[in-house]
Amino acid sequence: MTTIEKSVDVAVPVTTAYNQWTQFESFPRFMEGVERITQVTPTKTHWVTKIGGVTREFDAEITEQHPDERVAWHTVDGTPQGGVVTFHRIDDRTTRVHVQMQYDPQTLTEKAGAALGVVDHRVKGDLERFKEFIEGRGIEEGGWRGDVQRPPQAGETRHDLPDGGRPGDPLR
Repeated sequence: MTTIEKSVDVAVPVTTAYNQWTQFESFPRFMEGVERITQVTPTKTHWVTKIGGVTREFDAEITEQHPDERVAWHTVDGTPQGGVVTFHRIDDRTTRVHVQMQYDPQTLTEKAGAALGVVDHRVKGDLERFKEFIEGRGIEEGGWRGDVQRPPQAGETRHDLPDGGRPGDPLR
């Protein structure tokens, strides 16, 4: 498993940064290699990418989402990957956007790319382009303010979760 962590500070309020990030269909405007994203349901997206001349399609699922705080995801097919984007208020006009992701390169090309830091470099570039994109606009194109609770992991009960469930609450 390969792990990547990158951050960028953007000169917009946390709500603006978060709202824009939830507009997944706009990702091709600042993410290299992303051809198209379709929002299938509030928690499922379909991606079409073209990297190194190879077109791939896969679905991703939002596993946790809290307005102005975080969006977590994982792929449901294709190359196994997942991660979380967190939004940190620096001051009224500045937000730190932090990406932490893990992926498991499958093909020889993906493994070589991981060894050479290609994806690491791409994530850094994508964050810089997001900064230019949102700062250039100054406002978000929209936003989804829904809340998606992380499902309990094996052995957890509701009261173990960060949403403050009480002992005896039913599992969701």
